[in-house]
Amino acid sequence: MKLILKEDVENLGDMGTIVEVKNGYGRNYLLPRNLAVDANPKNIKEFEHQKKIILSKAKKVKQSAEDLAEQISKLSIIIEAQAGEEDKLFGSVTSKDIAEAIAQQGVKVDKRKVLLEEPIKRIGIHEVTVKVHQDVNASVKVEVKKTGAEEV
Repeated sequence: MKLILKEDVENLGDMGTIVEVKNGYGRNYLLPRNLAVDANPKNIKEFEHQKKIILSKAKKVKQSAEDLAEQISKLSIIIEAQAGEEDKLFGSVTSKDIAEAIAQQGVKVDKRKVLLEEPIKRIGIHEVTVKVHQDVNASVKVEVKKTGAEEV
């Protein structure tokens, strides 16, 4: 039985591929769960058309994500925090703080997209990654300053 996969199926194939499976597996598992459709000429033609539409939309989304990543990379973020001796912060700078600082400069970013291995706990310049799209990351420099520190 020839089928076109509508979704990725583990140990079988990726979405859009035409696979040859046993009749029972196709009729009793793939078709009822809407994971595949029969590979007749009509379905093949329709699926190719849908695939082109999906790919063009994905390309537009990725391009806008790359533009946003470029905007984010140009930003310089300065966050003031209270610190004690040896430049240790009394609290920490979290992804939420960084997302808010980016938003203040006109670029809206979800705090869950700011990738910090752990919160920033020291004064200085830190490189932070922002995941804009599944394939696109932006890097932004975050400078953490001591509150009330004088410019030199």
